[in-house]
Amino acid sequence: MTRIFNDPADFAEEALAGFCDLHADLVRQVPGGAVRRLRPANPKVAVLAGGGSGHYPAFAGLIGAGLAEGAVIGNIFTSPSARQAYSVAKAADSGAGVVFAYGNYAGDVMNFGMASERLGAEGLAVENVLVTDDIASAPPSETDKRRGIAGDFTVFKVMGAAAEAGAGLADVVRLGRKANSLTRTIGSAFSGCTFPGADAPLFTLKDKEMGLGLGIHGEPGLSDTALPPAKGLGRELVSRLLAETPPGAGHRIAVILNGLGSTKHEELFVLWLTVAPLLRAAGYTLVMPEVGELVTSLDMAGVSSPSPGSTTNWNHCGRRPRKRRPSGAATPPRSPQTPTPNPSPAAAPQRFRSRPPKAPANTQPAPWRPWKQPATHCTAQSRGWGTWTPLPVTATMGAAWSAGSTLPPPRHPTPLHRAPGPARCSWQPVMRGPTGPAEHPACCGVRACGPSANPSGTIRHRARGNSPPP
Repeated sequence: MTRIFNDPADFAEEALAGFCDLHADLVRQVPGGAVRRLRPANPKVAVLAGGGSGHYPAFAGLIGAGLAEGAVIGNIFTSPSARQAYSVAKAADSGAGVVFAYGNYAGDVMNFGMASERLGAEGLAVENVLVTDDIASAPPSETDKRRGIAGDFTVFKVMGAAAEAGAGLADVVRLGRKANSLTRTIGSAFSGCTFPGADAPLFTLKDKEMGLGLGIHGEPGLSDTALPPAKGLGRELVSRLLAETPPGAGHRIAVILNGLGSTKHEELFVLWLTVAPLLRAAGYTLVMPEVGELVTSLDMAGVSSPSPGSTTNWNHCGRRPRKRRPSGAATPPRSPQTPTPNPSPAAAPQRFRSRPPKAPANTQPAPWRPWKQPATHCTAQSRGWGTWTPLPVTATMGAAWSAGSTLPPPRHPTPLHRAPGPARCSWQPVMRGPTGPAEHPACCGVRACGPSANPSGTIRHRARGNSPPP
């Protein structure tokens, strides 16, 4: 049940305003949604994700480098209006055109279509990409009638990465539609979701039953069946996905286990223990799998599994509000001249730093204190960190196949350590373990910052010139 709200009618608007205020260094709110705070230095295709509220981190949480340029956000489980779509597109356009990407729902198709006509009449290049990944919503002969659920994330990511790399509008649209054609998803719900202020869930299931193939708004699925153990659920989801393997699919597959609102990470990890071996046994190479919350449904309990259509561009990942994964790909320079209705980036709190601040000159040495960064990253080089923190209750499993076997091998988005050199390292990491400090030349060039040199799991830092702690 959704318990924290003021007026239920204002819930979606207040949630968006709070999100934009929290992440004011990355996004700014505009009428109808949000866009990236800084404008591109050069014209760039704007990929705009769209849909109703209640699915966070879709859609606003997917704004960032390598993903969406902006998001058009409607009320809870409701399509944004044509006016909202038009407004966000005008704010996000930098001269290379915009592409709306959204699930295949009647309201979205109508309203984004109307906005596209208005934008086109004003001379702006605009395209639409529909996501149709849910195999439970229509038979294989009618894939164009399937609804879009957790596969949204995979299509958005492929398109956003292409746009970030400088691809033109036609290429971004082509890759997005190709990704959609290769993405398959199926979900299973264990309990319904409850709107803010509502006395009862949107739908109910009997105790110890699940709704196989249920939609993220409570739409009917294939059947209500007894809830099996994790191994049985994993076999059911994988078998149905593999039966829908797209024609011409390669042996590389990007798999996602998606919590729908109330399914805990630990539950998804248990399910992954069945899903991954089954896919490997079927001859697939798993490329950077994702386990967590990507497309939710308020507080619904369940799981879904989509996979990105093509593994092309799947490794590209930049800094965005919802997920802070280090990225080896540099973000293109962006112009700071954008008007900012929200607090300016300078006024926004800087919560992520590449290194701790230097101690002021002519003062006592800085006191010893724990540094919150994980032990697997070097303080002198990391740009962001963190994991998806899902809230459980419906889940989806999906997979996306590559179009062939000639794609480059998967690559971690960035090395865990780099060698910036002592001149660029203001702080000296010291590993406090039974064996004392250890050297690690691949990092700061001073002392170790790797987990293998830190048996106790404790990291402490001191400024250069300080003496070691007792």
